[in-house]
Amino acid sequence: MKQQATVIKVSGPLVVASGCRGTKMYDMVRVADKKLIGEIIELKNDLAYIQVYEETSGIGPGEPVYLTNEPLSVELGPGLMGSIYDGIQRPLNVIREISGDFISRGVDVSGLDQNKKWHFIPEVKSGQKVVSGDILGIVNETALIKHKIMVPPGISGEVTEIKEGDFNVKETIARIKNNNETNDVTMSSRWSVRKSRPVKEKLSPDEPLTTGQRVIDTFFPIAKGGAACIPGPFGAGKTVTMHEIAKWSDAQIIVYVACGERGNECADLLLSFPELKDPHTGRPLLERTVIVANTSNMPVAAREASIYTGITIAEYFRDMGYSVALMADSTSRWAEALREISGRLEEMPGEEGYPAYLSSRLAEFYERAGKVICLGADSRQGALSVMGAVSPPGGDLSDPVVQATLRVVKVFWGLDDKLANARHFPAINWLTSYSLYHDNLEELLKNKISAEFADLRKQAMRLLEEEASLSEIARLVGIESLSFSDRLILEVAKSIREDFLHQNAFHEIDTYTSLAKQCRMLKIILEFYKLSKEKLKDGADFDEIVKLAVREKISRLKYIEENKLKDFDKVEEELRGSYA
Repeated sequence: MKQQATVIKVSGPLVVASGCRGTKMYDMVRVADKKLIGEIIELKNDLAYIQVYEETSGIGPGEPVYLTNEPLSVELGPGLMGSIYDGIQRPLNVIREISGDFISRGVDVSGLDQNKKWHFIPEVKSGQKVVSGDILGIVNETALIKHKIMVPPGISGEVTEIKEGDFNVKETIARIKNNNETNDVTMSSRWSVRKSRPVKEKLSPDEPLTTGQRVIDTFFPIAKGGAACIPGPFGAGKTVTMHEIAKWSDAQIIVYVACGERGNECADLLLSFPELKDPHTGRPLLERTVIVANTSNMPVAAREASIYTGITIAEYFRDMGYSVALMADSTSRWAEALREISGRLEEMPGEEGYPAYLSSRLAEFYERAGKVICLGADSRQGALSVMGAVSPPGGDLSDPVVQATLRVVKVFWGLDDKLANARHFPAINWLTSYSLYHDNLEELLKNKISAEFADLRKQAMRLLEEEASLSEIARLVGIESLSFSDRLILEVAKSIREDFLHQNAFHEIDTYTSLAKQCRMLKIILEFYKLSKEKLKDGADFDEIVKLAVREKISRLKYIEENKLKDFDKVEEELRGSYA
């Protein structure tokens, strides 16, 4: 690293340096004697405009800038799983050992432990031909995750040497010869955060990412490899919903990016994840989770890096053939970082002061999601699902960040402060939210869950929509003025809302509901509607129908344990018996 440039101007997180001829956009640099990490975001002649990811107070003109001539990159290899990083992939536990409870400026630590030995088990033999993406061997990184060591992109040829044993991430584990060139392969590699990792082919997402949240899985599902956004005002439950998806989704690996999230919410995440047990294996959830924690009191500019750091790590695990879910909480804070830097660069502002390129930056981020055929001869499939929370001021959905996000994602979980104030959680508004994955997922849900699952959802949604219009009429003329059939619709819609859509994130049974249980719950509620409707036509008393004893059991269906789904049969029998 040579000093080839000099600081001539400092404006908050933006530093301008002269003498940078020959550098490239998005090259990483070290600023001043403290060697603060920065990234070149604009070049004019020999001037470089540098976005610094650490506090720049006390730095002035004349100080040195060290050029690396390499892009801002993350280190990928064994040791990622269970780690907690800041926005530029520095492990927070290592930083704490060096600088105490507060992050010192210029701390330079590797993303991976360079000395820890990992046991490498080869999957190929000497003399075997390999191509980019092929799996050379595995490392049992945690009890839940086998870390697959792949042939790096751009390398192929014959394996001349490969050995089993204990190695650190910098030691050579294999040699691959192509013509006269021999490449040494280690367990770690570096990848530019702004460049998406190559794949063989992108596929159409056709498998649901089940989250255990009924309003999401049944009404507004996301596919594995899909993209979703969850906008809403402060206190509406964005973070809790994202935490629930991270805890209970059937993705094999979770990457959680706390981008400008409040410190106390991030602390809750860090404290709860080591305690939580993976529902599929009973092991600590942190063993399949990577956390990038760039909280609201950390440098604003680093929020942009944190988003790219997270998605590059997620792509790396996707390339191994895993289903990965990335949560970004929240992209509004990232957009605020873009707005601040854009203002410092004196660029022409777009709507509400955001840069004119906000939409394209958001699109670049979300389009890195997808279900893919990975590089390699085995054509394994991987999926990266991306979910972004958006925090518009006052929950205003016309905010530029929300609108730009909605143009690129296919699922919209719109949080409603009225529902949140009524203590209805998740506060996802069923009348404004949508998912464009229903057609992709319908066939698989029919085969794996129930042939009537899609019809039940459509019927329930129709009742909720009818309730909205009937409620308006009831407010004007009184509920007694409605016909008994309309009042029955209001009763059943209320049951769908309170007994099905309402879910307690802190109840050990209600916090997670499988697709099979969701289908049974909805079927019984709608069976009540069907039977009651028939009885009303036969002249039955409306008040008697509403006061049936079985309705209490219907309201408690959510508390039936997953291993006791046969109890639904008893409730169904009792329901039919009530109309005999």
